[in-house]
Amino acid sequence: MNKEPIVIAIDGTSASGKSTNARLVARALGFVYVDTGAMYRTLAWHCLEAGVNVDDPRAVAALCRRWQTTLACVDRQVRLLVDGYYPEKEIRTARTSEAVPRVASVPKVREWMKKLQRSCLQFGSLVMEGRDIGSNIFPETGFKFYLDAALAERSKRRASEGVEENLAARDQRDSQRAAAPLMIPLGALVINNSALTAEQTSGAILAEIRRRLAEA
Repeated sequence: MNKEPIVIAIDGTSASGKSTNARLVARALGFVYVDTGAMYRTLAWHCLEAGVNVDDPRAVAALCRRWQTTLACVDRQVRLLVDGYYPEKEIRTARTSEAVPRVASVPKVREWMKKLQRSCLQFGSLVMEGRDIGSNIFPETGFKFYLDAALAERSKRRASEGVEENLAARDQRDSQRAAAPLMIPLGALVINNSALTAEQTSGAILAEIRRRLAEA
């Protein structure tokens, strides 16, 4: 493969299978997996722990500037540590999930996250999933994918995880925010996986990646 690190950008709507498929693709290629959503969740959790009002953009941005964080790569997965701690379970609670869209919409937060996420290249070739990877974080990559599925199917997936979330409202917030809104990146391969298994979806992504690598 390339000597230069490669970035596979996997964007998409909530419950479109980004995490599952990004993990499968990373494992198949031997790349490092980056869940950018977990980074925003970590900030949301930290805001709640610190008693910061997540509806106050200035307060959230101020906390983001001063919190003590480091990146670590554990088992080929990048983690954002706060004071050396990774809140793996805490960031998946309903309380944290509810706060995430609020902190993620703050422009200064997204600026900070962009620098952090681009610095993940220090760990080598990446499979990075999120909502603005191909459009904002690594727009220069030649490997962009956008996953989507019917709203009813995505809602069913969330329910099977025991999570109640208004996905239509989340989609609207993500696509209408001023800073790095959710959109289909230029040049991305769009995959609607409403009727596909994770293996079929990741298989389609891998086939396209290998085709492009062979051409290069």
